[in-house]
Amino acid sequence: MERQFPKNVRQIGNVSDEPKIYMEDYVDTYLNQLRMKAIDSPIAALLTGEIVEQEGQAVVYISGALQIETVEVAGTEIRMDEEIWKRTQEERETHFPEQEAVGWCMIETGHPMGLNQGAGELHKKLFEKENTVFVWRDALETDEIFYACKYGELMQMGGHYIYYERNPTMQSYMIRTRKENGVTPSELVEDRAAKNFRSTVRNKKNYREQRQSSRFSYAMSVSLVVVVLAIGISTMNNVDKMRSVQKSLDMLSMSIGKTEETNGTVKEAENNKEDKQNQKNKTEEKTVDNKADSKETENRKKTENEQQKTEQSTATGKQAQEDYYTVQRGDTLDKISLKLYGTANHVEAICKMNGLTDGNLIYIGQKLLLP
Repeated sequence: MERQFPKNVRQIGNVSDEPKIYMEDYVDTYLNQLRMKAIDSPIAALLTGEIVEQEGQAVVYISGALQIETVEVAGTEIRMDEEIWKRTQEERETHFPEQEAVGWCMIETGHPMGLNQGAGELHKKLFEKENTVFVWRDALETDEIFYACKYGELMQMGGHYIYYERNPTMQSYMIRTRKENGVTPSELVEDRAAKNFRSTVRNKKNYREQRQSSRFSYAMSVSLVVVVLAIGISTMNNVDKMRSVQKSLDMLSMSIGKTEETNGTVKEAENNKEDKQNQKNKTEEKTVDNKADSKETENRKKTENEQQKTEQSTATGKQAQEDYYTVQRGDTLDKISLKLYGTANHVEAICKMNGLTDGNLIYIGQKLLLP
């Protein structure tokens, strides 16, 4: 049966790297027990388990650990006797017969950077398989670093998993070696129970946080939908308002255009009227000038008087037939009064009859009502 990923796990660090490393909780507890002994001198432990491929990626399961008798650290060099390594492998076959060596652990005080070269050389000597693991732990602190052998070199991993499963093999080994490690069975059970309790509490806390996060996300999503709908409705209303304003502007523009056309027609009529008035004024001015310059001989005056008398009699005849007079070229109100009445005393009466404020503003063809 193909192995499945553990369900009850605790993630430590960034686990995006490959291979995925899973360390069983009893193994983690055992290595913590060895930490107290490593304060005075370094301690190494062999890690057992299996390296498999799941869902297209390499996975390392560390389900057992046993202490290596002695290990020496000289500067940056780490030494391990071949005989000791041989006895460690024999012990693995005794206590963990169904597991293979998947790596080793080094527990000491100090900084791991100085031991990188020595650890890499020893790892190549002890392990030939790819994805085998090296774990460094500080004896005084809780610091730890996981490495994996990739392409012939130890590469640091971003994180790993602690998983919780029944592990009677490791539990039995820890009970047999409790005297060497100074741990009583009650302490072992209490430590495991405490870890299980903390794991349960942590899982419940994570579940509550996930639920709260889900509720918050749901509320935010609903709020976002409401905001989007409000913006959409407001936009539609604004579009309608803009169309209404545009329609009003178009109507106003058309009205202004018509007004301008009307004003243009009125102005044109006024200009025509002014032109006619100017022509009349010029005609009258010429007539006045002619009056001022008319120094003719007595014979011409007599002739004009005779003509005026003749015109007067003609106009008088017309007046009997009609009640108005049509202005002719060269006429003035004085001349018209002389023609019609034989005297210029009727000019004011003619102006009043026709509503003229200026007696000079008459034009050819104009019909004047006669008093």
